[in-house]
Amino acid sequence: MTRSLVNVALAAIAATGAVAVAPTAASASTAERSAAAAGAASAVERSAAAAGAAARPHLLTYKIYFGKCEDTCRIKVRIKNTSRKKLYNVRLNARLWINGTRVGACYDHIGSIRPKKVRWGGCTVRSAKLSRMWTRYLDGEIDFNAETKTVVHYEYYS
Repeated sequence: MTRSLVNVALAAIAATGAVAVAPTAASASTAERSAAAAGAASAVERSAAAAGAAARPHLLTYKIYFGKCEDTCRIKVRIKNTSRKKLYNVRLNARLWINGTRVGACYDHIGSIRPKKVRWGGCTVRSAKLSRMWTRYLDGEIDFNAETKTVVHYEYYS
C-alpha cells in the first residue's frame, strides 16, 4: 500500500516538472521504473525548453504615442530594431484602458524591420464601451485617463 502511494506521489511530482526523481529499485518494478524515467526525462526537457524561451534576447525598443483620444483613440508606436538581425513578421497588439477599465484593443501588422532601423505602427480603438466612457466624461461624471499596454511580436533567424 505505501509502495503504491509513494509511486503515485513520485509520478505526480515528475509529471508537474517540480522534481525529476525516479523510484528506487526496491520500490518499483522495471516497468514502473522505465515509465517514471520517461516522465522524468520529459519533465527535464520541458524545463529546458521553458528556460530557453525565457532567455530570448530583446531585439527592439518601442515608444508609445497617443493621437486623438475621444470616442475613438489612435495609438501610434515607434519601433526600433536595436539588433544586427532583420526582424520578420513584426506585429503590434495594443490594449486600451480608461480609468483602469479595459475599453478595447487593436492590432497592426508592421512587416519586416531591417537592422538598426525604425518602423511606425498604429491602430485605432473603436468600441461602444469607449464611446460610453467619453460621453460620461463630457457629462462630468468621470475623469478620462487613457492608458495603453502594448506587445510587439516578431520573428528572426539566427
